[in-house]
Amino acid sequence: MLYDPCPALKVRALARAAILGVLVSMRAATAIAQSQLPDYLADRGTGIATSMFGEYVSAGEFVFYPFYENTRFHEYEYKPAELGYALDQDFRGPFVEHEANSFFAYGLTSRILLELESAYWTTATLRKNSSDPSALPPVLKESGFGDTQAELRYRMMQETIGRPELFSYLEVDFPFQRHRRIIGTQGWEYKFGVGAIKGFSFGTLTFRIAGESTQEDHRPALGEYAVEYLKRLSSKVRFYTGIEGDQDEVEYIVEGQYWLSRHVHLKLNTAVGVTSKAADFAPEVGVFFSFPASMGYPARR
Repeated sequence: MLYDPCPALKVRALARAAILGVLVSMRAATAIAQSQLPDYLADRGTGIATSMFGEYVSAGEFVFYPFYENTRFHEYEYKPAELGYALDQDFRGPFVEHEANSFFAYGLTSRILLELESAYWTTATLRKNSSDPSALPPVLKESGFGDTQAELRYRMMQETIGRPELFSYLEVDFPFQRHRRIIGTQGWEYKFGVGAIKGFSFGTLTFRIAGESTQEDHRPALGEYAVEYLKRLSSKVRFYTGIEGDQDEVEYIVEGQYWLSRHVHLKLNTAVGVTSKAADFAPEVGVFFSFPASMGYPARR
């Protein structure tokens, strides 16, 4: 008896149709779930706020963000004694730093988020002030492994229509560069902060503030503080802007985010110094990769 290909072709066609139906159903379910988000979550979804501007991570979601950052000071404040040159006086000189960074985060639960950020390559150049009489060389340059910090973030209270979301975080900076002068971290540093997030029809506002302590000075001091604004303009574009400070160094930041695919988006931002001790210009560019717990969209809209 000759082989009849018709039944096999019908089975294959039915299998393809079934698979296609499942995929369509999954996408439809995802779209329905997203459309059911309340208005106050429209800009960010249901994830936990990360330390990266305008980024949120859901339970079971893993993200990876490789990025490049360039920081420039026209008048960087330095003290020769802190650089090993025995003059306890403040001066200012041009400073340029280039960093190749990586950021990882994982949503352990709907309340707990783990982060790790590291500058796996840094190069920095400080030019001596002409009025500095110390033995500091005219140009001080260092390169190598840079800053590394880990962070634990905790969602204390979820946002509702009538109250903001509250979160806290603990950051630890590791002293991997004890023998460096102008790159990395020379001693243990700790930061503890709290923040609040509230979504509105015009966008989402975030306020956060932190205290910090270093190995050299165990007394707590005011650390980072920020007021931030986030707005989703379309399914592919999101806009962020904010004011961020650390004691008397204050900068203005603006960022655009563009979705290249479902789980990949481009981040372009720059910071401009507002006070004299802040960096004059600090652009950043990178690509943000998301690996959610399911094959649907991460908890964003």
